[in-house]
Amino acid sequence: MSKKRADLDSPWKKILRQYFPEAIHFFFPLVAQVIDWEKPYEFLDKEFQQIAPDAEQGKRYADKLVKVRLKSGKATYLLVHVEIQAQKEDEFAERMLTYSIRIFDRFQTLATSLAILCDENSAWRPQACVLERPATRL
Repeated sequence: MSKKRADLDSPWKKILRQYFPEAIHFFFPLVAQVIDWEKPYEFLDKEFQQIAPDAEQGKRYADKLVKVRLKSGKATYLLVHVEIQAQKEDEFAERMLTYSIRIFDRFQTLATSLAILCDENSAWRPQACVLERPATRL
């Protein structure tokens, strides 16, 4: 991990841990509306590190993985993967897809992948990552 990357991400990680509900309400109000904030939420950093052992190689990190409960009252839960991105990265969408697949494999549920882009390049916005083969599209 480069020192510059660590310096940019560290304050965001602290904010997300300390002010998680407020951060979700501020950055992702539609997502915040479906979460039951009366129920406890749980940071799954260690569990995610187990399913993504290469997360410290190169620019492949996941910042926070949090288990929350939905307002629907269902016994299921929503995994919210929050990724802080402070600079343009060509493989960003692919990396988010990779983490989503690993989360699905580990927890057998689809994660909601959220990104907070705090770079200064307003013209750069990650696009969807689509993988295609004959008769297969992800």
